[in-house]
Amino acid sequence: MTGTREEELAANLKAVRERIQAACEAAGRPEGSVTLVGITKTFPVSDVRALAALGVQDLGENREQELKAKAPDCADVTWHFVGQLQSNKARSVVRNASVLHSVDRSSLVKALSRAAVEEGRVLRCLLQVSLAEYGPDGAATGMSRGGVAPADVPELAAEVAAADGLELGGVMAVAPLGSDSDEAFGGLESVASRLRSEHPGADWISAGMSGDLEAAIRRGATHVRLGRALLGTRTSLG
Repeated sequence: MTGTREEELAANLKAVRERIQAACEAAGRPEGSVTLVGITKTFPVSDVRALAALGVQDLGENREQELKAKAPDCADVTWHFVGQLQSNKARSVVRNASVLHSVDRSSLVKALSRAAVEEGRVLRCLLQVSLAEYGPDGAATGMSRGGVAPADVPELAAEVAAADGLELGGVMAVAPLGSDSDEAFGGLESVASRLRSEHPGADWISAGMSGDLEAAIRRGATHVRLGRALLGTRTSLG
């Protein structure tokens, strides 16, 4: 790790924290109410260590292979898995992450619970909510970035809450491409409010990335997931 890269990351982190602080002030919220999750996909372990040294204690991956490769070498941070997850990769994520942001189906809940019990771990789970528009028949009428339909959140939440080895943490979403982020995250805020009425401890809202963190914070995000703004342009995995 060269000094130049360390300085670049420090400058990026300073700018990101200033954006978060400004967004919190504009929303009438304390800065400490929002956690930065640095998304390190395609970046080397040396960047992970540098961010940890700068005080970033929450880091995330969206590919199981990268999480598995980086987490053992950087066990002093809280690892988040933020990508879509196949059920056959559940055990690997349970072993290496403390938080999963993308629970979207019953079969995955069962696989995660089984793995968590066998590994002797507790995994905090966020339900990924689709913010696409839905018609009267329940089918998505717009582009979805993945997740469970808002109408199906209560049933899936109950499954997670009842599952051994899992802890229901709240919700996550990605604003649909081309959508109004404020409107989209407003929908997520409503889903989160209804969820908390049934599960008061499920109070996390994971929303907002490098391009729309202000809208997410305005709409109640407790966690923002930032890659590009923090680490720069991603390199190819090859």
